[in-house]
Amino acid sequence: MATKILASSSHGFENECKEIHDSWGRLNQLIRALASRTQLECRRIRETYKEMYGEDLISLLQKTNSQRNEPGGVSPKTCAALSLWMLDPHERDATVAREAIQQDDTNYKALVEIFLGRKSSHIALIKQAYQLKYKRQLDQDIVNIEPPHPYQKILVALATSHKAHQADVSQHIAKCDAIRLFETGEGSPGAIDEGVVLEIFTKRSIPQLKLTFSCYKHIYGHDYTKSITKGNSGEFEDALKMVIKCICNPPNYHAKTLFTSIKGMTADRGAVTRVMVSRAEMDMDEIQRVFKIKYGLELREVISDSIPSGDYRDFLLALANKTANAPSKSM
Repeated sequence: MATKILASSSHGFENECKEIHDSWGRLNQLIRALASRTQLECRRIRETYKEMYGEDLISLLQKTNSQRNEPGGVSPKTCAALSLWMLDPHERDATVAREAIQQDDTNYKALVEIFLGRKSSHIALIKQAYQLKYKRQLDQDIVNIEPPHPYQKILVALATSHKAHQADVSQHIAKCDAIRLFETGEGSPGAIDEGVVLEIFTKRSIPQLKLTFSCYKHIYGHDYTKSITKGNSGEFEDALKMVIKCICNPPNYHAKTLFTSIKGMTADRGAVTRVMVSRAEMDMDEIQRVFKIKYGLELREVISDSIPSGDYRDFLLALANKTANAPSKSM
């Protein structure tokens, strides 16, 4: 079936949708076929399927999830992963954000990845999708998370920066901000000044922040994260270090996230699905390259060796293979 689905007809996706409908019980084949699709193709398949059969593919996956103990059912992980893959990117991020906020221990890393890895125009679409689906304001839900956490301050600043920052990147501003960070951190007797850090995060775009931290290393000979480590490291400092690593080197950050999650070295169990799906058409090739350098293993090898055989592993491998020879795309 997979081969037939891959052979897209010139007039649309009617044949593919019929194959999906007629062979729903063989979902492992469907997984491999859909994972090979682009996001645009997934959207068209979803739309065509609903026109032909009156049902939404994502709703069908959720129904299958509720029947997973029956023959032909699939694991909750597989349903969640495939559902995310079928969503438009801004709808997916809205879903991930809501799940992150609703967890007993808020998944701040998932929220940070969204605000750092998306352009301002995309953030606006995420907020619209969030409000439409959940009848709530994303920014306000982040502010209202209890108990309070330093990540909230950083996320609120990043949310503000997406509304207010200038599009152009300035070397002069980066240098001035780097000097200011030094003078209120290493260059002062106390710990880092949260107010200064948050003010800079509020006013600068992600590319501008990346240039600032690059300037800091050029001027002072080491990363800003090293200067944070020198002081008394508290919750805010720990959160800040993670955010800066994600800003400065996203492929390295995501490679580490994948490795620790696949190997069960983190409580963030949804990270594998989240990263594989969200970065598949963005920079997964670069992530895989960094992964090989960092751990001496191919990402596909680690997935095969560490995740039990089944439809979930098949889905992850299909995503990894899909991007193996594809050109990288920027955030």
